[in-house]
Amino acid sequence: MMLRNYLLFTLLLLSFNAFNQIDFKGLWQGIIVMDGQTTEQGNIIFINIPSNESVIEGQTREEINNSPYYAVKSFRGKMNNNKLSFDQVRILKKESSSRTNWCLFKSELVYNDSTGYLEGRFFSTNCRNFSGKIMFYRSNATFSGDETLILHHSWIDDFKSDLAKGFNAPEIRAKEMSEFEFTPIYFDYDKAELKPEFEPFLLKMIRIVNSHPDLRVQVTGNTDSDGTDEYNIDLSKRRAEAIIHYFEKQGIEVDRLIIDFKGEKNPVDSNNTKEGKQKNRRVDFSFIYK
Repeated sequence: MMLRNYLLFTLLLLSFNAFNQIDFKGLWQGIIVMDGQTTEQGNIIFINIPSNESVIEGQTREEINNSPYYAVKSFRGKMNNNKLSFDQVRILKKESSSRTNWCLFKSELVYNDSTGYLEGRFFSTNCRNFSGKIMFYRSNATFSGDETLILHHSWIDDFKSDLAKGFNAPEIRAKEMSEFEFTPIYFDYDKAELKPEFEPFLLKMIRIVNSHPDLRVQVTGNTDSDGTDEYNIDLSKRRAEAIIHYFEKQGIEVDRLIIDFKGEKNPVDSNNTKEGKQKNRRVDFSFIYK
């Protein structure tokens, strides 16, 4: 009985670990920042992970921003759940200036499933006073082991800007956008003032828009059927403008906002009931790619 229970426990533990193992396989791109430097001074680093085996051998690539200088290094590493540790073994290829010193280092990284970043610290194994932090995110690029750039260096400036704004990694932002659920903003009878209770929802939407430069928002005002068509067109416009003005106050550029207004022509419920009319007094939203 004890042996059976032990085997069952072992199988459950192995299943749990397998279920929680992060998929590290593929290319990751990121920033390497030495102690004493600011994030703005950090340089480019890539790590190419060949498989999800517990023990791996792969390559890293470091590049000096806005220069032709780079170093490709081999590494050996281990993976366990959401952790990756590796030791650079040797330099395979490099392009250097007289002031460039490529050091080998080891690092321990942890994947944060909330932010989508793989991050940790590094310590040199052959250079003194060479340590700092590394942060990666998943890449769709293809690894290069020679002088060919993996990506134009402009991406690192965008990454630094994202970090300064507290944005999550691209894969997490894409997931947040795909799972974002629009809900209407409702207005009181014959009113166009935004109610404070809807601001938390709008702030969530603003964060998504700000973290996707290729995204715009369409804001569409609506009314119930009380009043003339002409009056309701104007009222629906004022409701949409109230949301537009709120977005602008929160820093969204005007060219990323599209206004539309339907008056009473687009009801979602009956105008014959009090409850139905309330649902029709609203502003709707949609995302549009530039």
